[in-house]
Amino acid sequence: MQNFTVSEHEKLNTAVALGFFDGLHKGHRRVILSAVEQKKNGLLPVCFTFAQSPKEVLGKSSKGALMTTEDKLKTLESLGIEHTFSPDFKKLMNMSAKDFVEKIIFGNLNAKFVVCGFNYRFGKNGEGDTDLLKKLCDENGTELKVIEPERDDGDVVSSTLIRLLISEGSIRRANKLLCSHFGFSAVITHGKRLGRELGTPTINQKLPENLAVPKYGVYASAVTLENGKVYCGVTNIGVKPTVGGTKLLSETWMPDFHGGKVKQIMYSTFVTSLHILANAFIGLRSDVTNRLKLPCILVSYCIKLKLRCQP
Repeated sequence: MQNFTVSEHEKLNTAVALGFFDGLHKGHRRVILSAVEQKKNGLLPVCFTFAQSPKEVLGKSSKGALMTTEDKLKTLESLGIEHTFSPDFKKLMNMSAKDFVEKIIFGNLNAKFVVCGFNYRFGKNGEGDTDLLKKLCDENGTELKVIEPERDDGDVVSSTLIRLLISEGSIRRANKLLCSHFGFSAVITHGKRLGRELGTPTINQKLPENLAVPKYGVYASAVTLENGKVYCGVTNIGVKPTVGGTKLLSETWMPDFHGGKVKQIMYSTFVTSLHILANAFIGLRSDVTNRLKLPCILVSYCIKLKLRCQP
């Protein structure tokens, strides 16, 4: 996927999805797929987003992102977005709502179709809403589609709700709303190798900065190495549980990994929390049956690890 350049608008008519899209949850995907569907009408699907969270720049949020920018771009591409336009929010934050639409959306992006969520705001101080966007699109002859709220168990699906679920350790519901497993990529940090001496060697990773932090505790996880191989894991989020450390880390044990060279970057996804092991493994089996084989011995290992890894 390529970044959309201003010069390209002269020859390309576009379908533009508007939003920050943190986590690319179920509601976000309806917005994105509406733009992608316009390919059948000859329009190029483009996503307008920002590299930085507007709320964080404005000091309104410090809860952490649901995915890194790199992961967001990869997911957008997998959903069918062919170009992104992601200017610096600080350079546009004082632009009026009318100028933003006319100069950026209609001008730079040559949008013939625009889609956004029901609560999309734009322009200085968020002065623009979907009513103003509809008026401006009508005047320009551009089609607008506004996506109504996605609901789950009576709740409006939102990045805010999912952050709350993650902070509470409700990973399974968070994953359901994300349409993917919450996770991260991070460099492996080498510790004192005490886990190896205990018979359960683990890998340690510092959580990426500005990423939402799950509730401290033990989670069933799926770990993908750079070679693409996936392993079942048991991941503790918290201070180093096996050695009494004080720094926040992700520590993972993979019972099916028996040595060999581990590349420095890997991707860890959280499948479910292990608050009650019996229930957790019922869920774990149903969640990853098609991707992973879970040896029965893992249950007893996890019980031992759970007892040893109380945060």
